[in-house]
Amino acid sequence: MSMRNLAIIAHVDHGKTTLVDQLLKQSGTFRENQQVAERAMDRNDLERERGITILAKCTAVEWQGVKLNIIDTPGHADFGGEVERILSMVDGAILLVDAAEGVLPQTKFVLGKALARGIRPIVVVNKVDRQDARAHEVHDEVFDLFASLDASDEQLDFPMLFASGRQGWADTTMEGPRQNLDALFSLVVNHVPEPTVLPDAPFAMNATLLEYDNFLGRILTGRIEQGTARLNMPVKVLRADGTVAETGRLSKLLSFRGLERVPVDEVHAGDIIAIAGLSDTTIPDTICSPEQPTPLPAIPVDPPTLAMTFRVNDGPLGGREGKKVTSRQIRDRLHREAEGNVAIRIRDSEETDAFEVAGRGELQLGVLIETMRRESFELTIGRPRVLMRENPETRVREEPFEEVLVDVDEAYTGVVVEKLSLRKAQMQDMRPSGGGKTRITFIMPSRGLIGYHSEFLTDTRGTGIMNRLFHGYAPYAGTIEGRRNGSLISNVDGETTQYALFALQERGTLFVDPGQKVYEGLIIGENSRGDDMEVNPVKEKKLTNIRAAGKDDALLLIPPRRMSLEQAIAYIEDDELVEVTPSVVRIRKRYLDPHDRKRMSRKAEGLPVKGEAA
Repeated sequence: MSMRNLAIIAHVDHGKTTLVDQLLKQSGTFRENQQVAERAMDRNDLERERGITILAKCTAVEWQGVKLNIIDTPGHADFGGEVERILSMVDGAILLVDAAEGVLPQTKFVLGKALARGIRPIVVVNKVDRQDARAHEVHDEVFDLFASLDASDEQLDFPMLFASGRQGWADTTMEGPRQNLDALFSLVVNHVPEPTVLPDAPFAMNATLLEYDNFLGRILTGRIEQGTARLNMPVKVLRADGTVAETGRLSKLLSFRGLERVPVDEVHAGDIIAIAGLSDTTIPDTICSPEQPTPLPAIPVDPPTLAMTFRVNDGPLGGREGKKVTSRQIRDRLHREAEGNVAIRIRDSEETDAFEVAGRGELQLGVLIETMRRESFELTIGRPRVLMRENPETRVREEPFEEVLVDVDEAYTGVVVEKLSLRKAQMQDMRPSGGGKTRITFIMPSRGLIGYHSEFLTDTRGTGIMNRLFHGYAPYAGTIEGRRNGSLISNVDGETTQYALFALQERGTLFVDPGQKVYEGLIIGENSRGDDMEVNPVKEKKLTNIRAAGKDDALLLIPPRRMSLEQAIAYIEDDELVEVTPSVVRIRKRYLDPHDRKRMSRKAEGLPVKGEAA
């Protein structure tokens, strides 16, 4: 059977997974009466809750005798490592662009990677049924983007369709019949080339995706670059340097059919398959016949730019909720994650029972932490920090910078520009984007974005949209002011009382409810002033034997500020930690004892510490 391999790439929330739903339905993959969940490719619980694609997934449909292997990719910049690997498996791509939002940073990122691999994308202007759609302007923006990314003449001559993924139609003109996706299917078959492979050479494929199955063990997905894979055939695994990692047999060959993986006995070059039976193979090893002498070339992945420290939970309440609390269990879980996610790096930290985890951004690491807490892990997380580097030519210390695209109402442009300029942002462009909104482009240090998003939403009354993309390294931009408010820190162990919290709420914003367990060093709120304050949140009202004429006033509490995991990680300072358990997220001081905090603070300032040699 003739086949085409293609990826669907786009900025986050531009409709990739919804379009795949319609491609599956209209190709006859499902029965007419079959009940299928919306965004069927987002099978992960976290993906469904957040409404974003986190892991790339493969599906396959048939159209007029041609097999189409379609890979749904993540849209968020933090998961760019997935997109880079996926593009090595495909010969074509559908670039989706929102008809209202237009070209955004991740659109630029994924398109640049696709053009660099020589792919000639099909451009689909999606969501043209939106009231604020501006399809023809977006078409011009896409052409300008192709030109700015040095696209070749063949790539600049891209075919384009107007579509609505939710309604399930695509046409070559805005005035088309708007009935189905036949125009898109036909364009894929005619425009995307067949795989260029070596069918008669020894079997070889790169492992591109890795996942675990309770019954089959490690499942590795990739495209067969040469030869034929047969069930139970002997294979060897080559690392990038040519060393043999392991030998084994292909105990299971799985081909893609719709949302399912179907066992097969033989698969030929050019097809995308999943295999089982290998215990040590990881990404991007080469799985091949014993007679294959050298590994296949692997795609280099951009290095991580952000790091966090994962530690065991050593707080007074540690070990009460989670089942996996030891440093050995945390280490094994992190190294297993690094095997399947090549954008993550793990190394032992200088601290005891701690590991430094480096990745692309706060969201990527936040998803990892959320996944671990759902697996009954307990751990504490340090403040995110950017990874500096020394320029090999100039010997200058450099830090990562990001391109930030902000869409805000015109009334809030002033406060956004002011806040970002304090964080060392340099404005590159400002223009009206229609509907009373302004689009502003900044280049700024990645450090400046840590902890800013919640402040951004507050300043724009929840109406602002901020997108970011790694821009490159540049010389260190200088000190950036951190959080201005101090913390309210518990100085006792116990359970909070309504009486105590009522007296404390005028001191700042509380994070806890009455009846909640606290301990010495736990942060229970944000001080309205700039310094930390130690408070007693468990104090009870003393009883007397004097009868009162009236009753006490009702103790009405302001609802506490509830922070999500990402908000808590972005909120903390260098001397604070986020304590993560399966049921709760707490913020605490790194050193729980107040004397230890004072001693470490004096050390950091270079002042003498009583009882220690100078």
